Amino acid sequence: MTTLQPFSIWIDADSCPLQVKDLVIRFSKRLNIKVNFVANRQIPIPKDNLFSMYICDSSENAADNYIVDNIKANDLVVTRDIPLASRLLDKNICTLNDRGLVFTKENIKEKLAMRNFHLELYNNGIMPERTSVYGKKEINLFANSLDRELQKKLKELAVQN
Repeated sequence: MTTLQPFSIWIDADSCPLQVKDLVIRFSKRLNIKVNFVANRQIPIPKDNLFSMYICDSSENAADNYIVDNIKANDLVVTRDIPLASRLLDKNICTLNDRGLVFTKENIKEKLAMRNFHLELYNNGIMPERTSVYGKKEINLFANSLDRELQKKLKELAVQN
């Protein structure tokens, strides 16, 4: 039996695409990394000791708060929620979205500003155009980013030991 890695992957699972969830599961099994799925409803996950499902109440930010309150220093988070990503960056947590963007202290302010701008437009009845699709290109970008960030973590841990 392979030793469990000393860090976990957290998935903000309410809006996580199935392809991303499946990729994370494959990486997890290959590298023996625990994955925590957090949502306000049950999300189908494989029955395996590597995977845990945490169901939060449906109040605003309940799943986000659960992740922020339970994350550990070396963990990694997958979320498309920009305010959550900002909170995690404040704790120096590696965070990426489902399209492979790794959130950084350098890019999070711009992402928050754009999100708030779009939210304000929406609240005023103006619907911004939505032309982006989620296809093979985005899945590949995510897979490459996830692999790169996991390999960084594994190398850092090897140096520490």
